[in-house]
Amino acid sequence: MKVLITGATGLVGSALVEELQKQNVPVNFLTTNKGKIVSEKGYQGYYWNPSTGEMDTAAFEGVTDIINLAGATISKRWTSSYKKTVLDSRINSLITLYNGLERFGPDAIRSFVSASAIGIYPHSLTTFYEEGATEVDDSFLGEVVKSWEDKIDTFRTFGCKVTKIRIGLVLSDQGGALPKIASPIKYYAGAAFGSGHQWQSWIHITDLARMFIYVIEQGLSGTFNGVAPNPVTNSKLTKEVAKALKKPLFLPNIPKGIMQLFLGEMAYLLFASQRVSSKRIEKKGFQYMYSNICSALESFYDEADCNKESSVTTYERNFS
Repeated sequence: MKVLITGATGLVGSALVEELQKQNVPVNFLTTNKGKIVSEKGYQGYYWNPSTGEMDTAAFEGVTDIINLAGATISKRWTSSYKKTVLDSRINSLITLYNGLERFGPDAIRSFVSASAIGIYPHSLTTFYEEGATEVDDSFLGEVVKSWEDKIDTFRTFGCKVTKIRIGLVLSDQGGALPKIASPIKYYAGAAFGSGHQWQSWIHITDLARMFIYVIEQGLSGTFNGVAPNPVTNSKLTKEVAKALKKPLFLPNIPKGIMQLFLGEMAYLLFASQRVSSKRIEKKGFQYMYSNICSALESFYDEADCNKESSVTTYERNFS
C-alpha cells in the first residue's frame, strides 16, 4: 500500500499523513508550493499546478491508492471572484489528477477517495440525512459540492473503487472551526448564532483521518458521511466548548443580520442546519474514538468535564 495525497499539508491532510506514518504506509503528496517539496523516507513531495493543468506524473510511481483533499477554503468572504476560486480549485484539481493518471496509466490504482462536504444536504432543522438523499441545498455551497461530486465520479472510468466522504464540521485544536469558536469564549464574548437550533454535524479530526484510511483498507466505495454519530445544535456546541474551557456564557445569541453585515453571504455557514447520519460507515464496521461532543472536546482541553453524556447526545444516538 502506497498513498498519493493532494492537500497533504492542510489541516486534514496533515492528520492523515500522521496516521499513515504510524502504520508505516509510504506517502507521496502533491503541492503547488515548490518550497514544500520534501524527500524523506516514506514521504515524498511532487509539484503540480491545477490552475494550469501541470503535474509531475512521477507522483504516481508505486501508488496503489489516491486521496484527494484539494480545494480552497470556504471560510473566506464569498465575493464573486472568490466563489470562482472555491469551485475552480476543486474542479481543476480533479481534472489535473484525472489527466495525469490517464497519461501515467491507472492500472495499479485500487481506489480513489475524495473529500466532499455535507453542505450538499438542504438546510433543515428536522431532517436526518443519510447518503441516499438526492435533493441538493439551494445555496452556493450546495452547487459547489454537486459539481465537485460529479467530477469525482469521472474516476470510475479507470475501473478503480471511487469513494466520496462528505465531511462535516472538523474539530481540531490545530486549526479550522474549533479555535474560532473557542477564541471569543475565552474572552467572555462567546454566544450561539441565531436561534442556536441549527444542527452541527461534527467529527474529530483523528476519526476523520482514520475513516479515510479505513475506506481504503476495507475496499469500500460509494458515498459516506464524514461525521460523528451524535450531531449537536449550535447552542449545545457553544455551551460544551464554554464548559470545556470553564468560561461562562452570558451574552445573547448573535442575530443573523449582524453576521451578514460582517461576513456577507458567507454567514450562511453559521446558520445552515444539516443533521447528518453516520450509520452507513458504522454498518461497515468503522468504530469511532470520539462519538460524542464532550469526549471530543476533552481530547483538546484537559480540564473538560465529561462525567455525563448530554440528553441531546443520548436522544440523537437513539434516533432512527
